[in-house]
Amino acid sequence: MQTIIKQTHGAPDAAVIWLHGLGADGSDFVPALPYLNLPAQCKVRFIFPNAPVQPVTINGGLAMPSWYDILAMLPQRVTDEAQLAQSVASIKAIAQEQIEQGIEASRIIIIGFSQGGAVAYELALTSSLGFSGVACMSTYLPRKLTAEQCKADKSLDMLVIHGTQDDVVPCELGENSVSHLKELGYEPKWSSFPMAHEVSLQSLSILGEWITGQLNGRN
Repeated sequence: MQTIIKQTHGAPDAAVIWLHGLGADGSDFVPALPYLNLPAQCKVRFIFPNAPVQPVTINGGLAMPSWYDILAMLPQRVTDEAQLAQSVASIKAIAQEQIEQGIEASRIIIIGFSQGGAVAYELALTSSLGFSGVACMSTYLPRKLTAEQCKADKSLDMLVIHGTQDDVVPCELGENSVSHLKELGYEPKWSSFPMAHEVSLQSLSILGEWITGQLNGRN
């Protein structure tokens, strides 16, 4: 899988794997990095993977970068779970590469926007690697997980950000996901902003503060 890598230090001791949304690519959030306002002591390797190009049913079968096929909107998304599992495995492999290079799993953060956020949810919840945390932006749980399917410790730090004016992934889907996570025993932090299906300077500021807290042990 092709990735874009940006480092804030020559010898990073933490990694952030950031997944883009449907139809975008790994370059989508590179320009957002300065707006996180991370302190100099945060030595981070940012990794932006590219999703495979494949047909998307809800877009008339048009091939585009996508982490999995979306078969229907409903309001709850109907996903191709086999493709979802493939993407999760690919991102997990990237995380394992970072571990092999000396970065501890507890210093790895997963971030995802929209469809990428759904993959981030699935990876963080079903993996027992012990990630530092997961931030899911303008997204939803791609499938309803059971307690048995959730391998992540209940202490997993989770930040959920959503726009109240989102007409692509309605805010209700994000709220429903948070409710289900609480039913499973997790304690996600919910932040909503008056924005559409996008990121804002305010949401990036919140994300940057959260990342800083993760890496400095304050969250």
